[in-house]
Amino acid sequence: MSAKKVLVVGGTGYLGQHLLQGFSEIQATTPFALAFTYNSFPPQPLLLAFPTSFAFHVDLKTGLGFDSISQQFGQPDVVVNCAALSVPRACENDPDAAISINVPSSLVNWLSSFAQSDNTLVIHISTDQVYKGVKSFYKEEDEALPVNVYGKSKVAAEQFISEKWSNFAILRSSIIFGPQTVSSVPKSLPIQWIDGVLSKGDKVEFFYDEYRCPVYVKDVVAIIRTLIDKWLSEGKKMQLLLNVGGPDRVSRVQMAEAVAQIRGYDSSLIKPVSASSVDRGVKSPADISMDITKLVQKLNICPTPFKDGVKLTLAAEAI
Repeated sequence: MSAKKVLVVGGTGYLGQHLLQGFSEIQATTPFALAFTYNSFPPQPLLLAFPTSFAFHVDLKTGLGFDSISQQFGQPDVVVNCAALSVPRACENDPDAAISINVPSSLVNWLSSFAQSDNTLVIHISTDQVYKGVKSFYKEEDEALPVNVYGKSKVAAEQFISEKWSNFAILRSSIIFGPQTVSSVPKSLPIQWIDGVLSKGDKVEFFYDEYRCPVYVKDVVAIIRTLIDKWLSEGKKMQLLLNVGGPDRVSRVQMAEAVAQIRGYDSSLIKPVSASSVDRGVKSPADISMDITKLVQKLNICPTPFKDGVKLTLAAEAI
C-alpha cells in the first residue's frame, strides 16, 4: 500500500511550520509523504529541519508551481491550506490581493484536475474575524458578517470551498500563539511581543474592550492531525465547519496580565485603553470570542487553557 500524501500550503508560515514539525514527529510510526509550498522566501532552514519533506514554490495568485507538485509528488490525500494574507490593514489597503490569495481558487482548480479529485480532503484555515463582534461566544451557525476586508475575503473563501469542493474541514481559528518556529516569521508573535515590551519596564497600552479566544498552536496541530487520521482511516465524506479557539475569552489586557503574572513583571505597567482610542487603519470587531462546544464534541479535543498555554510558550522560549 502506497504512503499517504499530505501537502501543507503555506508551510513557511507560523502554523505551517508547526504542522511540519508535528507531522515529522509522527512519521516514524505513521509513514506518509509530506510536502509544503512556499512563496516569499527559500525554505532552507525547513529543509534542513525536515529533510524527508518536499518543497515547492507556488504562486497562489496565478497557480504557477502546482504542475510541479503533480509531476514530482502527485495527488495529495490531504491538503492543509494555511496560506493567507492575514494582516487586516494589508487586506484593507489591497482588497484585490486579499481576495486573490485568501480565496484558494488556484488550489481548488489544480486539485480538480485529478481524475479522482474526491479522494482529497481540504482542511482550510479560516478566522474568527468572519464574525461581526457584537456578542460573546459565537457559534458556527451564527451569521458571518465581517467588518473588514480580511474577514470578507475569508468568508468568500469559505463559500468557495463549500460550493466547489466535496470533502473539506473549515477551521475558524482565533489568535494562534505558542513557541517560536524553526525559521522566524515576519509577523510578531503575541506572547513573545508582550513579554518583550513588559520586560523593558515601561508602561504599555493594551485594549481592554476587544475579546478573543486565543488558541495554543499545538492544539491546532492536534486538531488537524485528528481530522487527517479520521479521513485516512474512515474515508467517509467530510463537510465540517468548526470554531477553533481556546477555552478562555480574554482581552489584550488580560493577555498581558497573564504574561506579567507568570514572569513576575509589575502589572501597573499595563495601561488599559479602549480600542477606539487607536487608529489602526482598519475596523476591528470588538468581541469575536467563540463557542467551541462542537469542536470538543466532534473531535474529543479540549484545547489548553490560556494561562497554561502562556506558561508552555514562555518555558519553550527559555530553552
